Amino acid sequence: QVQLVESGGGLVQAGGSLRLSCAASGSILSINAMGWYRQAPGKQRELVARITDGGSTNYADSVRGRFTISRDNAKNTVYLQMSSLKPEDTAVYYCNADVWTIFARRNDYWGQGTRVTVSS
Repeated sequence: QVQLVESGGGLVQAGGSLRLSCAASGSILSINAMGWYRQAPGKQRELVARITDGGSTNYADSVRGRFTISRDNAKNTVYLQMSSLKPEDTAVYYCNADVWTIFARRNDYWGQGTRVTVSS
């Protein structure tokens, strides 16, 4: 099994910053892409940012220039540095990882989510 554990969410004022972390552990052989998604109340889950094992990144238009995704392959950890936060960034943020397990299976895994609330 593979577990993703997120941390770093919380309450912040508009214009502030937060850094999310997500550590993967368990029966991991290798991790392909890792990403962050978010789901606001009453809305569908959406991609925020994604990073490949080679370091290529892509971002949602709404966060490009304000958020930065990075990863530490040695630690199986992905980060999301969020700056210039806006009230519309309020959501539950979920970590995602595309993992090859030691059992030669490739699966998609999700974290439990961490809540980010941006007050105006």
